Formats: sequence, structure tokens, C-alpha cells
Amino acid sequence: MKIISITELRKKLREYIGYVKQGEEVVVTEYGKPVARIVPIVDEDSRMQELIRRGVIRPGKGSFSEAIAGLPIVRVPEGTVQRLIDEERGE
Repeated sequence: MKIISITELRKKLREYIGYVKQGEEVVVTEYGKPVARIVPIVDEDSRMQELIRRGVIRPGKGSFSEAIAGLPIVRVPEGTVQRLIDEERGE
């Protein structure tokens, strides 16, 4: 992580954007206090692929709609959810 002042950022913006492109975080300060953070944009698909590669997650089999296709539709009377929340809270 790099920490720079607004003045320094103005002078060397292209350089610091280069750090961000490489995955580094840049914290911007004003009078010595942090005011902003510049972080790389994370492509969710590539992040997911990285987690799969590392074995942190496993990809699902099929789609969500296929997984719930055989489940029955449950209808609850209006107000039931609110009543349950109130009971949980002791109201």
C-alpha cells in the first residue's frame, strides 16, 4: 500500500494509477490525514476463478433454477413473517 498526498498524486497521477493497475492500493492524504483510497477494480469472474483455483470454493453443478425446480411453492398467510420477527424480539 502506498500513501501519498493530494499534491503528490496530482504531480504523478499516471505513476500511481500504474501501481493500482498492478493490484496495489493507494491511500491519498490531505494535511496528513487519509481522505481517499484508490483500489484496483476487481473483475468478479476472475476473482471467482482465482478462488476456485486455490480450492477455496467449488463451482456449483447445474443452475439455481434447476436446483429449485422440484421444490414445492409454500404460501404463508400475510403478516406471518412480521409476527415471527416480533416473537423473536420478544415484542
